[in-house]
Amino acid sequence: MQLVAAACKLLDVKPEVVLRQFGEYFFDFCKRSGYDHMLRTLGGNLFEFIENLDALHSYLALSYKEMNAPSFRAERNGDGTMFLHYYSDRRGLCQIVPGIIEAVAKDFFNSEITMEIVNQIEELERTGKKEHVVFLVTQKPTFSNVMCSNKLSQTPPCLPKGPRRNAMHWNPNKEMFTSIIGKLLRGFEPVYPKNLCIDLKTFCNAFPFHIVFDKELMVRQAGVNVQKIVPGLQTMSIHLDQYFSIVHPEVTFTISSIRKFINSHFVLQTRRDMMPEAWRDRPMLELRGQMLWMESLQCMLYQASPLLRSLHELEERSMHISDIAPHDVTRDLILLNQQRLAEMELSNQLERKKEELRHLSQHLEEERTKTENLLYAMLPKHVANQLKEGKRVEAGEFKECTILFSDVVTFTNICSECEPIQIVNMLNSMYLKFDRLTTVHTVYKVETIGDAYMVVGGVPIPVSSHAERVANFALGMVIAAREVINPITGGPIQIRVGVHSGPVLAGVVGEKMPRYCLFGDTVNTASRMESHGLPNKIHLSPSVYLVLKDKGFMIQERGEIDVKGKGRMSTYFLEGNLTATEHEIMGRSVKEADSGRASVQSARDCNTEAALYRPGKQGSPSVEGGLPKPDHQLTRATLSQSPTPIEAEAPHSTKHIRTSFCVVL
Repeated sequence: MQLVAAACKLLDVKPEVVLRQFGEYFFDFCKRSGYDHMLRTLGGNLFEFIENLDALHSYLALSYKEMNAPSFRAERNGDGTMFLHYYSDRRGLCQIVPGIIEAVAKDFFNSEITMEIVNQIEELERTGKKEHVVFLVTQKPTFSNVMCSNKLSQTPPCLPKGPRRNAMHWNPNKEMFTSIIGKLLRGFEPVYPKNLCIDLKTFCNAFPFHIVFDKELMVRQAGVNVQKIVPGLQTMSIHLDQYFSIVHPEVTFTISSIRKFINSHFVLQTRRDMMPEAWRDRPMLELRGQMLWMESLQCMLYQASPLLRSLHELEERSMHISDIAPHDVTRDLILLNQQRLAEMELSNQLERKKEELRHLSQHLEEERTKTENLLYAMLPKHVANQLKEGKRVEAGEFKECTILFSDVVTFTNICSECEPIQIVNMLNSMYLKFDRLTTVHTVYKVETIGDAYMVVGGVPIPVSSHAERVANFALGMVIAAREVINPITGGPIQIRVGVHSGPVLAGVVGEKMPRYCLFGDTVNTASRMESHGLPNKIHLSPSVYLVLKDKGFMIQERGEIDVKGKGRMSTYFLEGNLTATEHEIMGRSVKEADSGRASVQSARDCNTEAALYRPGKQGSPSVEGGLPKPDHQLTRATLSQSPTPIEAEAPHSTKHIRTSFCVVL
């Protein structure tokens, strides 16, 4: 109503104008929503259409449980007009009705009508829908002729009269059929027998749910099955309203109210307090049918069927299919609805399975992504993709690359004086920082063995700036190591870093836990640079120095030293980068730098729990033409006296996962 008021104010029109326009639009909306065919088949004229609107609303209420539809009743007048009675729980909307009915008359029956309110009262005979508005419907003569076709239908001259007429109808022959076919095309007039040719028992069995009652609602006759369900009906001279209440239409249980709404379908429900004690816990039986007034007997015939929709409702009332007459379509309705329910359940199961498959597919995709990320953390992406496709990965030669090795100073002493979990936590904290730097400077992490950390620049994707990237990464390692706590001293740990540039051969080794390995003298030389370095220093070989000397790096000459397996070499120390700040090297923004210390402390506290593992020993890496390898030559006494080392459940990094062995000497 607020919308109507706003429209009236904006358009400067009366509310009835807006409501009538809405009625016309609503009728068109219903047709476009798929109800066009259903509406057209309600009746052959406007009167029949209106009389069947309540039945349509009752059908729709099965699907729309909360629907509270209005009710309509039509009365013919002798002058060709009719009264339309409109009942509703919503006040103030009666002007929608003329808009709807006028649109129906024009669209379905090609006629124009006028509607005016002749009475608007508070309904007393109805138990619901208190607003009662009476419209006078006036139409053109064509509509009057249709409405009063029964009055215009007269016996044509071609039909015989008197007793012979009945004889001809009950004994048809070809000549008679030819004579009356014209009549059938023009109109229809029923012919009734003189006597009812059916006995009372047959009638009560054929229509097992009928009830006959008089003006005082006294039951005169009842079908056999309604007597079985409501035993009180076997007692003659009882009143129908003692055992039943009217559910639809919402009217008082009097003969006058019933006759007023006699064209509506009636739903009666048994009263719980009048049922046998053993049946009171069951759902009450509802009957749905029509009322027929028998003027000669001054009685009302209620011809009904059980209002049941499924076998479940049938079982709840302790009834069977056999209780319903074979000619009653309720049988078909129950069985068809049961089949529909079974199909719906099957459809729902398919939908549930579809949803489960969707969730499984989504979960599978998530797990596939995790697996790929794990694989990409262990192998270069293009190598991993080739392995997934079942292809063989050929070894490749890289003419220029830069390799870096690092280890923790006095790592053996730290292992001998600390608990294994402390070692794991220290290494995990350090490797998490180093792994992050590999992403910042785009270098490839090759391997970690104990405290040894190996990266390479220019492999597996060749780049011309491989030395600069590894140099910046090395500077970041030294800075990051200051934030890792030595569990013995409580101060920062010290690391040695060695860097060398040269050619290598790279390829995948093994099928079970395949590894991307580097081979060549460049690997050996880089390892020697690390092992001959100094704490917190980045030891450079001459080849790296030649690449970096004009690139803005601070490099200090160390001089000639004896390198194992290499003889005398002139080496250098990398001190810093003149073109980059510490924040740029660490890949931190200004805001991150301000909160850097708090973040470091938080990361330091993120230790993982440990699981028991077999004993082992981590020694200084030795290189034999390939990757540094741990020294596993332990004495029998050392193994017997060493406590069981542990392996962290959480890997040292997500960048490149390897198992690290720690032993307390």
